[in-house]
Amino acid sequence: MALGKIIYISRKEIESMDITPSDIMQWVESAFKEKYFKRVEIPPKPGIHPSNGTFIHAMPAFIQNFGAAGMKWIAGSTLNPLKGIPYITGLIILNDPETGLPISIMDATWITAKRTAAVSALSAKYLARRDTETVSIIGCGVQGKTHLEFLSLVLNDLKKVNVFDIVYERVLEFENFVKRNFGFEVYKSGSPKNAIQGSDIIVTATPILSKPNPIGKIEWVKDGGLIVPLEFDSYWLPETFSKVDRIYTDDVEQLRYYQTLGHFPLIKEVDGELCELIMGKIEGRVSDEEKIMALNLGLAISDVIVAKKIYDEALAKNLGLPLEY
Repeated sequence: MALGKIIYISRKEIESMDITPSDIMQWVESAFKEKYFKRVEIPPKPGIHPSNGTFIHAMPAFIQNFGAAGMKWIAGSTLNPLKGIPYITGLIILNDPETGLPISIMDATWITAKRTAAVSALSAKYLARRDTETVSIIGCGVQGKTHLEFLSLVLNDLKKVNVFDIVYERVLEFENFVKRNFGFEVYKSGSPKNAIQGSDIIVTATPILSKPNPIGKIEWVKDGGLIVPLEFDSYWLPETFSKVDRIYTDDVEQLRYYQTLGHFPLIKEVDGELCELIMGKIEGRVSDEEKIMALNLGLAISDVIVAKKIYDEALAKNLGLPLEY
């Protein structure tokens, strides 16, 4: 691109590219392999928190072998759904790695939803029981739907979904979504405890809060269950992070950074990183009785590699709006 020119790519254009969940999984897995070989740069993400229910994070990353450099500027607010706005909103800016010039700006909400679920599915591939049949979704929003979409790629025996949301209309909408797209049995639970008990995988897709009031208990999780929290330590009680048999994360350095900010005060020693699982360098689940947690905090390498693939596709198909700055 010439100096002072960039391409803006809207969500509508991204969705028109027919990118499949399998594509996303492959790209995200490639990013984590690059992480294992230390060919990426991903500093812990700084953030601001204008209110207890609102966060705004800056997430830069560089993936050397893919020529992908950029930053996601992402926000979430519990007030948004009340205003008819998505909980998560944001943009991704890509830069030319050689010159540093910005080359593209694109919607981040679609990418965030898909790449987050892809990371969880990759974790489940190594950490869930092989005979997993039931998944619990706590929070029936965008992430609940995308997680079911991606988990179904790696869980061949999945048959039942237990769901709970504080807004019952979202539960009904989620039930219709499942019936339209999967045909799984849906159990509408009257409480989080009832939704979690007996499930092989529990995905908690609730808001990230700077001053959380967690309610989730490890005692609700059956032996062999896999816990997948998407909201840091906002949902599960602090002792949960010490009582699981094993705990894995996407990045130990980032986890330690958040500990310095007061998160995860009781967390046990981490058993390894997702990139090590993917490369077969450490073991994942070793018995059907272990309670395991996949504590992925969200890495910008996942966003930036997907954004770079979308940018390349946009150039090839002459999509996007050229802008000058």
